[in-house]
Amino acid sequence: MEAKKGPYLYGLIAEFNNEHEVVEAAKKVKSAGYTKTDAFSPFPMHAIDHALGIWDPRIKWFIFCGGLFGCIFGFSMQSYISAIDYPLNVGGRPMISWPQFIPVTFECTILGAALTAVFGMMALNGLPQLYHPVFSVPGFERASQDKFFLYIESKDPKFQLEATKKLLEELGPNAVSIVEDMRDDH
Repeated sequence: MEAKKGPYLYGLIAEFNNEHEVVEAAKKVKSAGYTKTDAFSPFPMHAIDHALGIWDPRIKWFIFCGGLFGCIFGFSMQSYISAIDYPLNVGGRPMISWPQFIPVTFECTILGAALTAVFGMMALNGLPQLYHPVFSVPGFERASQDKFFLYIESKDPKFQLEATKKLLEELGPNAVSIVEDMRDDH
């Protein structure tokens, strides 16, 4: 029988009262050289992306490619149907008459871009994530209500438990907690 391992140190998390405190703390953590960080809040905060340097520019290219694919698909589908699959000569007009294809092509472009945005965002964010070690931190359920959290992962190259904990405590949070992963599949 294999001996059961103890909890695995996953990182540190600090709790703040408002968005201004957590954004300022994130800026200081970023300037201290930490890179594997995250923030949790009850509503989207656009300033936190810049403060932590976590903006991923790939999503706009995914959306562009999805829209382009939708545009090409919409136009090609109508061209195939009009010229090859079910050709009808109406009043001597050409089989591929692009002005009549504009509404469907536009809608397919929007649909392709929107679906790519949703599924691309989910893929880049690693969603759906049914479990994360921060879920077991006491009081973390308030992240969806009225508290703000700043998290530093233990895999960060600069992470040292005591030094990182001291840095977070100097930022004036309500509490600093150790995040442990209880699962055996590390």
